[in-house]
Amino acid sequence: MKRNYKVLLVITLLSVALWSFMPKEKSSDPEKDKMLIELLTFVIEKGHYHPAAIDDTFSKGVYKDYLNALDPSKRFFMQSDIDEFAKYETQIDDQIKNKDLTFFDLTYTRLMQRMEESKAYYKLALEKPFDYKKLESINTDYEKLPFCKNAQELKERWRLQVKLSTLSSLVEKQKLEEDLAKDKNKTLEEKLKDFRANQGDKLTPESEKKFIADFEKRKNQAPKGYEQLEKETRESTLNSLNDNFSFIKDLDREDWFSIYVNAISSRFDPHTSYFGPSEKEKFDVSMSGKLEGIGARLQKKNDFTEITELISGGPAWRGKELEAGDIVLKVAQADAEPVDVVGMRLDDVVKKIKGPKGTEVRLTVKKTDGSIKVITIIRDQVEIEETYVKSSVVEKDGFKYGIIYLPKFYIDFEDQNSRDAGKDVAIEVERLKKEGVQGIVMDVRDNGGGSLKTVVDIAGLFIEQGPIVQIQSASGKKEVLFDRDSKVQWDGPLVVMINEFSASASEILAAAIQDYKRGVIIGSKQSYGKGTVQNVIDLNQFVRGSTYGDLGALKTTTQKFYRINGGSTQLEGVKSDIAIPDRYSYLKMGERDIDNAMPWDKIDPADYKIWDKQNNFDLAIAKSRERMSNNAQMKLIDDNAKWLDERNKENVYSLNIDKFKAEQKALDEKNKKYKPIVDYKNAFDFNSLPYEVEEMNKDSVLKEKRDRWHESLSKDIYIEEAIHILNDLQSENNKGLTTKIKKDKLVKS
Repeated sequence: MKRNYKVLLVITLLSVALWSFMPKEKSSDPEKDKMLIELLTFVIEKGHYHPAAIDDTFSKGVYKDYLNALDPSKRFFMQSDIDEFAKYETQIDDQIKNKDLTFFDLTYTRLMQRMEESKAYYKLALEKPFDYKKLESINTDYEKLPFCKNAQELKERWRLQVKLSTLSSLVEKQKLEEDLAKDKNKTLEEKLKDFRANQGDKLTPESEKKFIADFEKRKNQAPKGYEQLEKETRESTLNSLNDNFSFIKDLDREDWFSIYVNAISSRFDPHTSYFGPSEKEKFDVSMSGKLEGIGARLQKKNDFTEITELISGGPAWRGKELEAGDIVLKVAQADAEPVDVVGMRLDDVVKKIKGPKGTEVRLTVKKTDGSIKVITIIRDQVEIEETYVKSSVVEKDGFKYGIIYLPKFYIDFEDQNSRDAGKDVAIEVERLKKEGVQGIVMDVRDNGGGSLKTVVDIAGLFIEQGPIVQIQSASGKKEVLFDRDSKVQWDGPLVVMINEFSASASEILAAAIQDYKRGVIIGSKQSYGKGTVQNVIDLNQFVRGSTYGDLGALKTTTQKFYRINGGSTQLEGVKSDIAIPDRYSYLKMGERDIDNAMPWDKIDPADYKIWDKQNNFDLAIAKSRERMSNNAQMKLIDDNAKWLDERNKENVYSLNIDKFKAEQKALDEKNKKYKPIVDYKNAFDFNSLPYEVEEMNKDSVLKEKRDRWHESLSKDIYIEEAIHILNDLQSENNKGLTTKIKKDKLVKS
């Protein structure tokens, strides 16, 4: 995202008009809400690239999105509620203009009432065993289902939903018991191998640890009968629902109002959204990849806050006293009295534990063995390793290649000297060059974007100099962002990997590399299709002396970006040079599938020169396409994708245990056909660079993460093809060089 200071300046100057009638003192939360809506719509209308008219059509869109956000599975509101809400369907636009909160107040009050009533429904359903022999079914296509006519229908919908959950769990538990009986003589290592194979990409350190704990717990236990398993499923479902409602209970009126505000904001376009104060902080952390605190991830468990993970390298990890599984009971700031946090909202607990670098926090925790311990931690800056770029090396046919994975285009807007994606990728390229690699794969799959500055810096590493992306503002004024450095950090073979979830900045990088013909783009048929630029605007700057506290921020679309060839990536995304099937090929999940997405268009191309230093570029693409067309594994993946698309349309499940098992058995049989996809192993070994090997020797957590990454790369058929393409480019270049040498010798002789 680019900081559009001209837009900010215009909005700041215009906001003077607002100051004259802003309330000077906080009178109530509703007053703050009214001001927030007024401020948001004002800023959007003045700063948005193409603001939608706030009219009846806009109102209908907000109405639909908001109710869907409140009750997506239609298990809270009844038709009588919807009938009462319906009169506001075309009035929300007027309420926005008049700062009228009637619709929000009505829906919020009613939702709180219906949620409280729903607790009784699921608790009643779970009081006694279900009759799984009864012939009945449930339709889970909630989008097409009508709202329930009355409380009795709603109670029945809850019963069916809860029954489906328990039935699924029961069948799974029964199968586990059968497997345990069959595999009684198998060792933990053998079972763990099976578990890892079945989990595939879904495998996490936490799921593996749980599996090991369950195995140790169960290996000496007697087999469980139907009655015990049935009871366990109801108990676990009850606990899960209680946890969910406990989380909902933690949400206050301000949280629900943020949902309403976002329903309004996102109608201008899918990427305009409101950040409440805590959400803005989370956004900043996700963009920079760092925070100040103790370096621990927390989750709510009933009334308790549990440590789920220590962030490698953070102060809690370095201290070696706090552990995953510890329950936080109290929090104290330095020498202050500890505050009891049992029953406290998770966000509030996090706020108490986080704090500026160098300050002290004392946690009173309950250890997994039941003991109580006070742990003192000095807060520090914590880098979230998963945010940052990482690289690996691999060999094929005597050539060495580098894989660079970039999860997002991160940057710290507040500290220009801090690390960012552009600087870090440059460092990784240098490290790979030092290792003697002869080709690089740039992997931006699942990368949703980030800083425009960093993508320009990264693209500039691979070209001499020239335009990278064009940006157009609402006024039609065009700006071209250039790489002005004539140095080429990497001039060898290059492949860029994308998928359906590569968006925004990822698409700029792929488009620039494609337009320059600098590298080969491989992956999904096309990328996500987000061709707009958002600007994060702090709303507090518009209110002098506000007594309302932090008003949060607005992320709004201020510009559109275009390829250097003039085309937009909006909706169309970047089309791969080599389109490879994947399991999501036929599912609707791109920008083009959103009803209020901005349209595709184009502008004049920029002046740029195609890269002419890569021999046999087209030949490498042709060879890859031929490989893909003859690859049985790729055909199987495509077949699986079509089947998943069909399965996605099937929403009716039998709640009769025999029929349910038969359906699951049929699915299992069908899945056997696709098991080779999960079991696939390519022929490559992936290794960390020397500097990282040293770090891994000191950090077992980092080692575990890298081992898992390398294992996933070894199962990745797309990475395999990327390496084949690099090898084709490399081999063909060598052949061309050999031919040239021979010709030179003939001329000289």
